[in-house]
Amino acid sequence: MVDILHRVGVKDATPQQVYEALTTVDGLAAWWTGDTRESDGLLQFRFPPVGGFDMEVLETRPAEEVRWRVVDGPEEWIGTTIDFKLRHDGDYTIVLFEHQGWKEPVEFMNHCSTKWASYLLSLKSLVETGRGAPAPDDVQISDWH
Repeated sequence: MVDILHRVGVKDATPQQVYEALTTVDGLAAWWTGDTRESDGLLQFRFPPVGGFDMEVLETRPAEEVRWRVVDGPEEWIGTTIDFKLRHDGDYTIVLFEHQGWKEPVEFMNHCSTKWASYLLSLKSLVETGRGAPAPDDVQISDWH
């Protein structure tokens, strides 16, 4: 199994501020995709025209960690877990991101790693400035969006 790993520092933000952007529908819609909703206990993220993901929330620890499991979406994602660990470090909240459990490092994983990086920078921008770049206003890098 292989993982996608990223680290981002959010300046002049508390871990609680970042946590709120990761745990509320409005917060998620402001940095990942505008088409975000919660239904039947699942977080649903859609990225027109290509599809989306449904996530089961496995764990939330205020100002410390958010962990999801992918229950629907592209085959490569199903069963993987997504983890955001938060810690305060000087003037920053550090976000340690892991998308864990990929069966193999296929080309789609490379694409997703780049997209995760762009969305984590969107999260950073949202918390620092009040404005993120969620889909469909995100950086387009290929025909997979």
